[in-house]
Amino acid sequence: MSRINFDLQQLQAFVAVAERGSFRAAADQIHLSPPALSRRIDKLETILGHRLFNRTTREVELTSLGRVFLERARSALDDLESALLGITDLAPSRGGRVTVACVPSAALYFLPVALRSFLQQYPAIRIRVVDESVNQTLSSVISGESDFGIGFMSTQVPEVAFESIHDDPFVLAMPRSHPLAERKAIRWAELGAERLISVARSSGNRQLQDDALAKAGVNPSFAFEVSHIATLLGMVDAGLGLAAVPRMALPRQHASLVGVALRDPPIVRKLGLLTRHGASLRPAAAAFHQHLRDALTSPRPLDFLQKE
Repeated sequence: MSRINFDLQQLQAFVAVAERGSFRAAADQIHLSPPALSRRIDKLETILGHRLFNRTTREVELTSLGRVFLERARSALDDLESALLGITDLAPSRGGRVTVACVPSAALYFLPVALRSFLQQYPAIRIRVVDESVNQTLSSVISGESDFGIGFMSTQVPEVAFESIHDDPFVLAMPRSHPLAERKAIRWAELGAERLISVARSSGNRQLQDDALAKAGVNPSFAFEVSHIATLLGMVDAGLGLAAVPRMALPRQHASLVGVALRDPPIVRKLGLLTRHGASLRPAAAAFHQHLRDALTSPRPLDFLQKE
């Protein structure tokens, strides 16, 4: 097997250009002149025998091979950091990269709060969020694209370890002016006269909901189906119907919508941390993973979890 003879500085230069999308911005970031940076990238491409970037006068774009190599380069740099630094020694001044996959509702209403408090401790750590469906979140964790994930699981996946950290009940979203808005709870059997909207059957939330309703012998009719919860809430806000959504997906301070607890049956999804079996987290990822666990299992959890 031939020896691959590129160095750490070339990898750092490549990652900087890929993340900044600009040779000049990357050169400023790593305190190097643009010509010197360009020479490092040219040499790396020569060693690999492939172009990593498509360059025009206005922009720099990764090639298909460049996108694959970017994840490998990030992993190599993070593995080197892991070899030099134990998690107990992670200092606020240290950098690092974390990629976390997250279901959209958590990414929108929970993750920003957690990120803000984490970056107050570790401002030099850079975090990439892959906000996708639960199935794509799982795939991202399994493939190693993401260090870990935040999501929910209705069935066990052999490649993934799931640590449940928060119960997220479904509520019925409706305008604050709706006659049912003052209720403390509503039974599914009471919704026969209401127009209901739902996410599509391919959604993990819909699958969880359908399973719970089928076991209870409840078979509601849905007037509309959409792909995303954000669209669902927009339709409810427009007065087109009511919708069952996870509590986390509906901000308590929403200006025009309210969520009322659902009963008979109640539906609860268990939000948790997803990690790949056998994989060890790098220092920055391990620190963020612990921060999320502490935030969600604390006696005084983050604001979005506090009861009204």
